[in-house]
Amino acid sequence: MTKLYQTSVNLAENVREELVFLLNRRVGLFTDLYVQTKLAHWNVRGPHFIAYHELFDSIADHTLEAQDSMAERAATLGGQAGITIQAAAEQSGLSPWPLDTRQDTAVIRLLGERLHHAADQIRADIDTAANLGDADTADLFTEVSRQLDKDLWLVEAHYAE
Repeated sequence: MTKLYQTSVNLAENVREELVFLLNRRVGLFTDLYVQTKLAHWNVRGPHFIAYHELFDSIADHTLEAQDSMAERAATLGGQAGITIQAAAEQSGLSPWPLDTRQDTAVIRLLGERLHHAADQIRADIDTAANLGDADTADLFTEVSRQLDKDLWLVEAHYAE
């Protein structure tokens, strides 16, 4: 664990260390999620191309916004913000994106799986941050969770019944 910078944020150092570690893991997850979403965006093919292409771009934007907010929260707590791309891919828990999958209906399901994974992680993080006594980080995770759930809803609405 890296040493924290001096801050007047009124949380114990060990709590801040735990939160910075957690936030940076999620920065890594969202880095991987962003890249995979852009791979879907660039490579999707099929009759639903334009709808999926535009939807994926919107989701990628939301992913970057969440990533930035989590990194900035880690810095606010006195920590180093972010992790390397190599660590992000290793720690994210996402399966590698299958570059040979291009069919629109297959791509939408793959992206849905990844959004589901991220949403589950963030939902657990809400409770972790709250249990550590940091309502602000819990609130940040709640905001991220709400957007993930909405993006997942938009993706799942495209699944064939």
